Amino acid sequence: MDANPTETPAAQPAPAAQPDTPFHDLEHYLAIPRVSGLALSPDGSRLVTTVATLNGKGTEYVTALWELDPAGKKHARRITRSAKGEAGAAFAANGDLFFTSARPDPDSPDAEPVDALWLLPADGGEARVVHSRAGGISAVLTAKDADATFVKAPVLAGSSDEKDDEERRKSRKDNKVSAILHSGYPVRHWDADLGPSQPRIFAVETGEDEARGKPSTVDAVPGLKLRNLTPEAGGRLRETEAVVSPDGSTIYTSLQKPLAKADSRYVLAAVDVATGNLKVILDREGVSYFPGPVSPDGRTLAVVAESDSTPLQAPRITLHLLDVGSGAGAGLEPLVPEWDRWATPAAWLPDGKTLLVTADEDGAAPVFRIDVANGRVSRVTPDAAAYTDVVAAPDGTTAYALRSSYGFPAEAVRIDLDGGGVERLPAPAERPAIKGSLERIETTAADGTRVPAYLALPEGASADNPAPLLLWIHGGPLGSWNAWTWRWSPWLLVAKGYAVLLPDPALSTGYGQEYIQRGWGNWGKAPFTDLMAVTDAAAARPDIDETRTAAMGGSFGGYMANWVAGHTDRFKAVVTHASLWALDQFGPTTDASQYWLKEMTPEMALENSPHLHLGNISTPMLVIHGDKDYRVPIGEGLRLWYELLSGSQLPAGEDGETQHRFLYFPDENHWVLQPQHAKIWYGVVEHFLARQVLGEDIPLPEDLGL
Repeated sequence: MDANPTETPAAQPAPAAQPDTPFHDLEHYLAIPRVSGLALSPDGSRLVTTVATLNGKGTEYVTALWELDPAGKKHARRITRSAKGEAGAAFAANGDLFFTSARPDPDSPDAEPVDALWLLPADGGEARVVHSRAGGISAVLTAKDADATFVKAPVLAGSSDEKDDEERRKSRKDNKVSAILHSGYPVRHWDADLGPSQPRIFAVETGEDEARGKPSTVDAVPGLKLRNLTPEAGGRLRETEAVVSPDGSTIYTSLQKPLAKADSRYVLAAVDVATGNLKVILDREGVSYFPGPVSPDGRTLAVVAESDSTPLQAPRITLHLLDVGSGAGAGLEPLVPEWDRWATPAAWLPDGKTLLVTADEDGAAPVFRIDVANGRVSRVTPDAAAYTDVVAAPDGTTAYALRSSYGFPAEAVRIDLDGGGVERLPAPAERPAIKGSLERIETTAADGTRVPAYLALPEGASADNPAPLLLWIHGGPLGSWNAWTWRWSPWLLVAKGYAVLLPDPALSTGYGQEYIQRGWGNWGKAPFTDLMAVTDAAAARPDIDETRTAAMGGSFGGYMANWVAGHTDRFKAVVTHASLWALDQFGPTTDASQYWLKEMTPEMALENSPHLHLGNISTPMLVIHGDKDYRVPIGEGLRLWYELLSGSQLPAGEDGETQHRFLYFPDENHWVLQPQHAKIWYGVVEHFLARQVLGEDIPLPEDLGL
């Protein structure tokens, strides 16, 4: 019925105010689509990426495959859709697209969801399950020039075959058994318990047609089976390091080699696909080897070598070529012995004369091309951005990659390999708007070394309106502030009015081996003084308020935040996430003790341990830790919290109240991955900084229940 025109219409509620940018509202920030991975079809006509978006409840991210136009003319289009999501795109030689997903199989709707192998035909049609197994499938590998597909999948160590593996898994589940018996080291990795499953590589082959003699449609396909190529690998097979030769005849992979005193290193092995024979081809004391791409003719393998570190010597990462085609064992040849960068090999050009690599370089991670005949290195991408997932087009003049910087998150681009031009491809989502500016600044350390940093400034920062400063220290420590990160976004704090300083102190990559060596085994010296020097330079600017400053970091950055708290009272607040506190305790309890205990002697660990400077701490600290963190175990956070309250210059009073705070996540790990927990993380950090730095009291996140 029409409304009476003589009546005054009811007042409508005003529309909710939209945030200035996604960084002004955490809900909007969490909803930004996140792009990862890149796969190019062998003929260069199709480009596929993975996009993660927040589910309707806002509780987790769901991934889907999107197809991008390599020519940059057509809009991006979504090609998969399910509540469980899809990942791991890999093109077969004929253009079919493989991926993994736990979405229900239409032909077996009652089956328990598990990551299965799916295929999306090149000629169109619906995606279908081509193989499923009880333990799931973790990754897909394909040969570029041959009809050869392989998968990585976990197997219970005692299983005799796939049927036995399924029965063992069911028994453990039905009987609620989670126990794991170890006979070697390590037993954990980052946030995962190792065992009882172990990774294996399988060849995907045509199996018996189980439907033979039964009615079938014209689109029926023969069943597939898996042939275990690495049954004797035990727990030595790396989960991520494996490459396939173009003809599909050989797989190159790293194997962990156990050594005395719970030590280990990685050797390089070749798996003959026809016979399943596994042969170690590189094994040298003091060096670990990892495979890069295989040349188009299958005769040359790019190899990354990493030397063991010692308390006095930082590791070196070098690039080599290995002749795998002659059969004569021609040996390992250094490709660029004089280039002082840690290169990651990405792709060969079709003529086999040029290798594309990426490497950290002064606040960026460009694409470089290396002439394999003479080792000449040329920088391809000129911008201050970080490139990953580089794939080369068949024409040899074009490459595709994901590019990001602190100005924008990962996006797919086309690279002109001759001219260096970079063009952004039509994407599933636009770049998020940012209010503020990003500058490159630097200072000179006491020893004359240049110390660079990025400085993100809020809009309107000036001499008349100076911004409070937040020193944000990166983790690693072997890393650099050069690429977008969803976990550590400075723009969320910039949106609250802070200037965020992102320095690369000693130990950072992209500045040469000597820059790393300056801080090696002496974390409390050059890295600390570099940070203070570049903070001095930033605080001296007229658009920075040097009276309102804070420091923050995670992992090694958290260690450094703890060290800062014990060595200066210049900051009004310190935030320390997943941080190392007592190095003598940390060393034997981290998931990678075999690495850490070679990095510092016990004497060096004590000399650089923040816990010995507890009595000097007079700055309010926000401690953040996840219980499932295996890299920096929860014991570090628990001990730090107790000792802050019992021994710092800001101890808890008789009523237990203190200026320090402890944000604890029982079900998070080294990172905070659940979307709503990320929201709480930033909400608590903002609350703590506002109170201590700005003298303001803003509400805590409601879901804390306080």
